[in-house]
Amino acid sequence: MSEKKYVITVSRQFGSLGRPIARKLAERLGIKYYDRDIVDMTAKKMNMRASEIVELEESVQGGFFRMKYPLGMGTGNIRDQIFENQKTIIKELAEKESCVIVGRCADSILSAYENTMHVYIYASAEKRFENCKKEFGMEPDEARRMMLEVDKARERYHLEYAGYLPQDPNHKNLMIDAGILGVDKTVELLENYVKLFLQCETYKKTNKCIQF
Repeated sequence: MSEKKYVITVSRQFGSLGRPIARKLAERLGIKYYDRDIVDMTAKKMNMRASEIVELEESVQGGFFRMKYPLGMGTGNIRDQIFENQKTIIKELAEKESCVIVGRCADSILSAYENTMHVYIYASAEKRFENCKKEFGMEPDEARRMMLEVDKARERYHLEYAGYLPQDPNHKNLMIDAGILGVDKTVELLENYVKLFLQCETYKKTNKCIQF
């Protein structure tokens, strides 16, 4: 693997299993994985308890609420402050070490960074529906509702803070249907892609690599 630091940002559809894929990819590559722990870092930076950022989400809707509202439901000013602090933290992580970062507009925040690749993971509605029931233990009606609401919320968040939708191919190096290969095979494909990406002459010249 490359001796230089590199970063992989992962955006995903709800129910595509993008989070476990990202975590396993980091394990396979032997690099750090950052996701919800960024909330803890943000809380520390803002001299708050992490629970102060998420307690409203958890008390109202439970664990999946935070997926719908990554910055909570505070005023616009508070949400902007949280985002700006997360932005600083994401940049610090990227400058510090090789890592995988999930969500939080990391693709936009790190768009100008070298050796950074941006991945979008999706799956068919049918496959995501099955994943929601099997992996998350959701009832059918809840699964359908969450698939719709979480994706809409993520799109609004990304559009507001990045200026484009998370599935915009103009801002991605690879978009992959994880429903076809499943978690382990998707991780294997991504691992191979990362190795090729870091060797890609086109990327070295233009900061973009030829897509599969």
